[in-house]
Amino acid sequence: MGQSQLLLIVLTVIIVAIAVVVGIQIFSLFSATSNLEAVTNDLLVLASSAQEYFIKPKMMGGGGHSFEGLTIEKLTVLDDNENGAYSVISAGARRLVLEGIGTMDGDDDGSNCTVRANIFQDSIAVEFVSR
Repeated sequence: MGQSQLLLIVLTVIIVAIAVVVGIQIFSLFSATSNLEAVTNDLLVLASSAQEYFIKPKMMGGGGHSFEGLTIEKLTVLDDNENGAYSVISAGARRLVLEGIGTMDGDDDGSNCTVRANIFQDSIAVEFVSR
């Protein structure tokens, strides 16, 4: 083989190696973003159930226009799934705070993605604590 052919083979190997590394990094970034979106979606589903609990009368197993006494077990069968773990941070008369901690760390700060949802009778506010 000539020197130019060996040079082309070495150059091709280097380019392929760089492409593989970049591909792995992009996949990792999209996986973390996907996990954050999945946790947010799960929290919105739980928030909808919490608003249903708020409206339902106490004699029917609801809160009777209050979030007090609401636990994660009343909202879902499991408090965790493949996306993350969920918990009730506070349950007051007019406001409920749910938190979801994902399974991936998207911003490499050492903590997994964390999302909080502030639920009121007629609205939901989502806050990204850690991406």
